[in-house]
Amino acid sequence: MTDDAHLDRSFLGHPKGLAYLAFTEAWERFSYYGMQALLVLYLVNHLLLPENAANVALLEPLRSLYGGLDGQPFASAIVGTYFALVYFTPIVGGFIADRYIGKRRAVLTGAIIMTLGHFLMAAEAAFLFALLCLIIGSGLLKGNIAGQVGALYKPDDLRRADAFQIFYLGINAGAIAAPLVVGTLGEKVGWHWGFGAAGIGMLIALAIYIDGQNYLPVDHLEPRKKGAEAPVRPPLTRPEWLSLLAIILLIPVLAVAIVPNNQIFNAYLTWGDTAFDLTFDGEKLPTTWLVTLDAVVSVSLLAGVALFYRWYGKHWREPDEATKLVIGSIFSVGGMLCLVAAAATTPEGQKIPMAWPVLFHFVNSIGFAHILPVSLAFFARLAPPAINSTALGLYYLAFFAANSLVGYVGGYLSTMPITSFWLLHAAFAAGAGVVFLLFKLFLMKRLVGEKG
Repeated sequence: MTDDAHLDRSFLGHPKGLAYLAFTEAWERFSYYGMQALLVLYLVNHLLLPENAANVALLEPLRSLYGGLDGQPFASAIVGTYFALVYFTPIVGGFIADRYIGKRRAVLTGAIIMTLGHFLMAAEAAFLFALLCLIIGSGLLKGNIAGQVGALYKPDDLRRADAFQIFYLGINAGAIAAPLVVGTLGEKVGWHWGFGAAGIGMLIALAIYIDGQNYLPVDHLEPRKKGAEAPVRPPLTRPEWLSLLAIILLIPVLAVAIVPNNQIFNAYLTWGDTAFDLTFDGEKLPTTWLVTLDAVVSVSLLAGVALFYRWYGKHWREPDEATKLVIGSIFSVGGMLCLVAAAATTPEGQKIPMAWPVLFHFVNSIGFAHILPVSLAFFARLAPPAINSTALGLYYLAFFAANSLVGYVGGYLSTMPITSFWLLHAAFAAGAGVVFLLFKLFLMKRLVGEKG
């Protein structure tokens, strides 16, 4: 990509490189959300059954690390750890890209390793090795592909926030398709058919990324030759240190805020599999379609919220990032209270009507639209240029912490009253919202002003 490529508006008013990155991410997310939709159900209903668990290499040593957990709590712990590590390794992947190989090679290598991991899921004995490949590959890909989106624009280009909205639409397009294809194949035909479809999605992502190389940002860091000295980087300035401090302060708060939404892919699916009225025309629909429902609503409301703020900004002053995070937390609390009400108002022994999950996904997705893309754009703006990929990798550290909590808290589904279980998640959202508000009132103006 040449320097004047920043002026390119050939893709919805954005550089053509955004199209390649968004479609690469869409297919990568197709494979990832396919895994996410199937994994907990696969573990609970198949792999962790005694007759199958014995075939999985190193599973018993892993079980001992979790204190001998079994059944749904063990499945929740595995899922939580996997999703946590998927979001921890981008820190290492960002460092490798910044220091050694550049973003392009990092994304390419990560995509190849992820493809291998998806196809290893076909062998039950290699289950943990497949997860390891997916974790390593995602670490090289996630932060670096997001960093390339930001690098398409000059620092003062106001299209950046809109670009991340489009990028998130690509993510959710993959999330919509994955349960319909991967989930249906896995639940109705065979688990490994579903995992195989996820692997094909990753192959498509790899092909798109390779095809778009001429339109992607140029890596200013060439791979180091053996014996060559590391490139000299200027020290961070005081405003850049303060920006990094703002990022670090936001990580644990964002992690707590994410827990309610990410429980959708763990305990929520396990609960919904038995508690929701998923029958249609006398046949039970695949439980993984709940993920498609969530993605459809999320995509619609991502676009709706973005259009709302474009309209709002023409008449009044648009809220800043911290305010939007507070608004998102309020809606997240509302979504959790929908699940509390669903459990509390449904007589024992009856299935929960689908009106309650639909309402939950609608309210929660408004919160999602105010938290995830806004926080990513905020991190991209604050990240010092010299350590851009590493700083964006720190963004995913919030997801590492969140998914660790999701796995731990999700294990209480089997022992805690269901209303108390979802009230706990409402408390997570409320607590994060309070801290976001304090951040806005006492820290944001100073820290962002220094970045100015």
